[in-house]
Amino acid sequence: MFNDLKPALRLEMTESLRARWFMLYALVFGGIVALLFAFGLTESRVLGFIGLSRLLVTYIQLVMAILPVFVLISTVRSVAGDREAGVFEYLLSLPVSLSGWFWGKLLGRFLMVFAPVFIAMFGAALWALISDIEIPWNIFLYYTGLLASLSWCFLGIAILISVLSRSADVAQGIAFMVWLVLLLFLDLILLGVMIQEQIPAEMAVSIALFNPLQTFRTAALMLFDPQLIVLGPAAFVLFDLFGTLGYQVFALLYPAAIGSLCALFAYRSFRKGDLL
Repeated sequence: MFNDLKPALRLEMTESLRARWFMLYALVFGGIVALLFAFGLTESRVLGFIGLSRLLVTYIQLVMAILPVFVLISTVRSVAGDREAGVFEYLLSLPVSLSGWFWGKLLGRFLMVFAPVFIAMFGAALWALISDIEIPWNIFLYYTGLLASLSWCFLGIAILISVLSRSADVAQGIAFMVWLVLLLFLDLILLGVMIQEQIPAEMAVSIALFNPLQTFRTAALMLFDPQLIVLGPAAFVLFDLFGTLGYQVFALLYPAAIGSLCALFAYRSFRKGDLL
């Protein structure tokens, strides 16, 4: 399988580098970091955070709004688009296994999705070193893990939608609806409705955390605001359920688990379904 995976991975990366979406994607994240430096965000102080930590907190919030929709819209056309274009007929004639092609395509897309996000963060850290700005390496490494987990989560969801959809247009429509549902059911809406209905706080928080965006957002806020004051009473329930370290581990593993389950289900459907 590894011998089949390498050419599929290399092909996916080459195609992504040539695609317009990747150029725009890389420009967006590189531009975000450049703008944050240009506006002097590393010199501002908020709740005791100064330097690169303040920039990373702002960057991670912007990424949460941009990365999922970019991943969904750019990935859902991959399998569905190849099916519409009749690429599978050519693919099946090549000495490449279906498993090698599928996982090579998925891993190649993950690298191309995660690379611009990480390079932008790494560039910020490199500039901080040159400018003699203190670098919070613990926050940097944890945010890197969060971004990798979030990228894999939405990549798995996107590839599942692409495999199950019969056309690229349908796949894009479903992806957009998934994005809207997850975006609408962040804590401000979901928890507000639950509190009005007098649902127990533990149940309300547990349901909210099923949303990987909410899990990611809360973990990012936890490093900036360890007591999660912005969440109000829900923070006490969260700490009682997980504890600080427990929740940080959960926030890394849960989105990655969703992405892995979706990818495995997509692969199973891909092998058993009608490829043509």
